[in-house]
Amino acid sequence: MIILGVILLIIGLLAGIGILWTIGIILVAIGIVLWILGAVGHAVGGRQHYW
Repeated sequence: MIILGVILLIIGLLAGIGILWTIGIILVAIGIVLWILGAVGHAVGGRQHYW
């Protein structure tokens, strides 16, 4: 999810499309939160690890 967010950020920046930039920021933020929750051992969506 983090990688997809970064790709959308880059495409939005290069193409000048604001909605891609916004969606990219949201996906990166969600990905980082899920990554942190998985790293500390908290089950995310019924899974012990979030990859």
